[in-house]
Amino acid sequence: MRERWSVGVVCALLAALVTGCSSANGSDAGEGRLGGKAPASSTSSATTQPSGYGTVFLGVDECSSFGTTSFTEVPCTSERAAARVIARYDGDVSDGPACPAITDFVLHISAQGSSGGVGDGVIPKGYACMRNLEPPHPGDPGGGGGPRTIVGDCVYGSGSGQVRETACDGSGQRKPQYKVVKAVLRRASCPASTALYVQLGGEQPVGCARPV
Repeated sequence: MRERWSVGVVCALLAALVTGCSSANGSDAGEGRLGGKAPASSTSSATTQPSGYGTVFLGVDECSSFGTTSFTEVPCTSERAAARVIARYDGDVSDGPACPAITDFVLHISAQGSSGGVGDGVIPKGYACMRNLEPPHPGDPGGGGGPRTIVGDCVYGSGSGQVRETACDGSGQRKPQYKVVKAVLRRASCPASTALYVQLGGEQPVGCARPV
């Protein structure tokens, strides 16, 4: 039984791929504050049922397809396969582990009970960290998106002391103003040229950014 999601979910996913936002904490604002708070994640929500391709819906190494009217789990060998799950966690993204740094977008999955049919089961609330099978990869350093801010990413001031991520090569809608050049444990360890501190999370939570 293949799973299909609504057009609204597709639009949200495609918007995430085009705009690209970053975060260390999985919030949904798509922005951060100068001097600290990281930009927010690209996410989507869906009510789901098992597809029959694995014991876990959209488990690690399973693939998804983007369509004009639906978003579907498909075999990775399918010509329709467009993105692969590189990590899968239960619960809320704000409470769970961070997605890998190379994640292109995060898919939120709503809890779904068993319908009693063949191949059906129970899906807990969770999230899948997705990586496009082909470029572009907004989660790569300087790519202008993804759910995390990492070394090599660029940001611009969006007003009211906030920043958003954008492509370092200038191909985004906004030109880059700062680039994260180093990750450290404390601000005092940043280079003297640092003009902006960005929250990255992890073992080295402070991103040192300089003007570009």
